[in-house]
Amino acid sequence: MELVRVVSHNTHKRMVACLQGQIGTDAEKRHKKLPLTSLSQAMQDGGNQLGEESLIGKMMEMCGDAENRLASELMQHEMNIEKEILDPLNQLAELDIPNILKQRRQLAKLVLDYDSARARWLQATKSIISGTNTQSLTAKADSLKEEVDEAMNKMELCKDQLSADMYNFFSKEADYARYYVMLLEAQADYHRKSLTLLESVLPTIQAQQDSWTEKPAFGTALDEHLKRSSREIALPIEACVMMLLETGMKEEGLFRIAAGASKLKKLKAALDCSTSQLEEFYSDPHAVAGALKSYLRELPEPLMTYQLYDEWIQASNVSDPDKRLQALWVTCDQLPKNNKANFRYLIKFLAKLAQESDINKMTPSNIAIVLGPNLLWAKTEGSLAEMAAATSVHVVTIIEPIIQHADWFFPEDVDFNVSGMFSMPAPLPNNVNHLTPPDYDSGTIERKRPGSMVGPEAAPRPSTNVIRGLIAQLNHHRVKVYHLHVFLSPVSLTGPREPRPRARSPSPSSNNTSAVLKKKKKNLSSDEMFSVLSNLVRYPKLPR
Repeated sequence: MELVRVVSHNTHKRMVACLQGQIGTDAEKRHKKLPLTSLSQAMQDGGNQLGEESLIGKMMEMCGDAENRLASELMQHEMNIEKEILDPLNQLAELDIPNILKQRRQLAKLVLDYDSARARWLQATKSIISGTNTQSLTAKADSLKEEVDEAMNKMELCKDQLSADMYNFFSKEADYARYYVMLLEAQADYHRKSLTLLESVLPTIQAQQDSWTEKPAFGTALDEHLKRSSREIALPIEACVMMLLETGMKEEGLFRIAAGASKLKKLKAALDCSTSQLEEFYSDPHAVAGALKSYLRELPEPLMTYQLYDEWIQASNVSDPDKRLQALWVTCDQLPKNNKANFRYLIKFLAKLAQESDINKMTPSNIAIVLGPNLLWAKTEGSLAEMAAATSVHVVTIIEPIIQHADWFFPEDVDFNVSGMFSMPAPLPNNVNHLTPPDYDSGTIERKRPGSMVGPEAAPRPSTNVIRGLIAQLNHHRVKVYHLHVFLSPVSLTGPREPRPRARSPSPSSNNTSAVLKKKKKNLSSDEMFSVLSNLVRYPKLPR
């Protein structure tokens, strides 16, 4: 019994220590004293100070309310624990068992009293037999006999009471053991209610979190970033391309020369928070190029996708150049919509960059070497060095021809300012005396804040007077059509192109265009020349 009392007392003491509220107080005071209540109040106060314009403030307010409701559940749980478990357990350890132990000690004392009275009575009885004063001794013996009887009655009464209490305790042992099971059941019920509460508020909180568009772009899946920001082209790609178009196209070793680590880190952080304060980075094109490479490499899945990795490698292994281009085109056409749009945007820019290779030394081959491994890599496990060595050779043979034949893979023109956050006027010299396509790199990009975004505008068309001035000069020098074939696409002379088949497309290495052009060796009329030069100025083509 003593052991049961000790373990019950220790358990009760530890249970009380587990309670976060103040035991024995009413519900309101108990709720105020809970740590969760203090946390809830602090979070709600912080949310009010930051305001709803801040995502942190909004989240603190909503989560603070949830914590307050959890505190109410905890308060109710602890009050039930105190009433149903702690109080009965305390009564068992401090009242019921001590009473039994007290009766046991009392019985032991009564047994000693009975034995002492009986010994005295026996001694008096012996004295009567051997003594001379028989009457006096007999009276004393009778008195002692009464004491013995009284002591025996008390002893028997105490023994009966102790036996009853002992039987009662053992009959309730299952109830006493039940207290510990009830503790677990109460905890399970509390956690279920808390989980239900959290599951009811978390979707609302998560929806509020997801609706906030200002989230990092680096390391985020492409589809998630585009969906969250309602963009067609990823912000880091477009921002870096637009900055490079203004200041980096003639920078030697672009994408090859490493930028300063601190400047690169700052630019990545600025792009992550979608800030428009990018003016300081225009003077460091290598940092911009490094940020673009980092974004592509940090994508959870490469821009050219894991799913098509084997197809890309198989296409690069085709020995015949024309068939290799066909295989690359088929694989490129299988890219998911968002990946294809961003890949097309990037390739068009890289092709434009390669046009300045005489100055920037970045030929399609060099671009493919430094940028290709950031566009496609293997998903299989292995050391980084092994993966890079195995992939880079194939990637170069994939990216280089795509850059070289960018207008064949993606014949549509690209508006690099697709989001309208930037605008780049197309420069056209007033005194035009040659056939060089417009130099878009010499323009000045007008940087606009996201808050004042403008819609995408059509590419500016040169005025009629400028075109007719060119026509007059060409007719004066009797320029033949075949002199222009390096600048013109088949659309210029043969009308709209037939829809391209899904599985096969004409190879860019074919000489059909040259044959058509060379057959038309005649002077152009003014209207024909006007149409040709309009397309020439609006749609400059790479020399083949």
